[in-house]
Amino acid sequence: MKWNADLYDQKHAFVFQYGEDVLELLDVKPGEYILDLGCGTGHLTQQIKDKGARVKGTDLSPDMIAQAKEKYPEVDFAVENAADFFTDEQYDAVFSNAALHWVKDQNGMMRSVYNSLKHGGRFVAEMGGKNNVSRLIEATQLVLQNHGYHVQADAQIWYFPSIGEYATKLEEHGFKVSYAIHYDRKTPLQDGNQGVAKWVTMFGAQYLEGIAEAEQQQILTEITNKLEPYYNEGGQWYADYKRLRFVAIKE
Repeated sequence: MKWNADLYDQKHAFVFQYGEDVLELLDVKPGEYILDLGCGTGHLTQQIKDKGARVKGTDLSPDMIAQAKEKYPEVDFAVENAADFFTDEQYDAVFSNAALHWVKDQNGMMRSVYNSLKHGGRFVAEMGGKNNVSRLIEATQLVLQNHGYHVQADAQIWYFPSIGEYATKLEEHGFKVSYAIHYDRKTPLQDGNQGVAKWVTMFGAQYLEGIAEAEQQQILTEITNKLEPYYNEGGQWYADYKRLRFVAIKE
């Protein structure tokens, strides 16, 4: 997937703004060496650095990393695959916000994170949890099927696990799960009734692959109309986010 780093910063800043709360859970100590896995455009990576840690930010998107380097030239950023990475010097902690649900190879990611951590190191993250944006996915799939785009409707873009499912995976890879919560987080969309279309264009572009631009706009309008009774609250639109947040320790 190719990311639009400018659109991400301009219209979807809630991704990293909500992540500031997860930083409290990370509890950065000065002098620690921390990996920000799936760092996007680097806003939270810089905040980790500001707390006195030595930090590296990685992301699979060259566009995101290019923007991160431009914004925060004093921070170490690199294009790396979360599912397959290696470090010579082990980290005190691995942090991730709103990125892990994009990783197709969860086993590879957990092995890489485990191997990159010091003994007793912590893996602190938040990601999409079970039933995240379920109304949006349902509406999108229905509209695509009505237009005859069955392949696009069946696209498996994200992985949204339950606590039990994910904690089990973490334990199978040698982690002790010390904290986990699955919660609802109604998330505001920008630009009123244009918010759904911009969200799908930003995060669900695979749904629109191979569809002509004019028909894409029609499809996005129909998705928006289906979601309006659930998403529109007095002119402010909200997406039905469900988040999974956890702390896991390398035993």
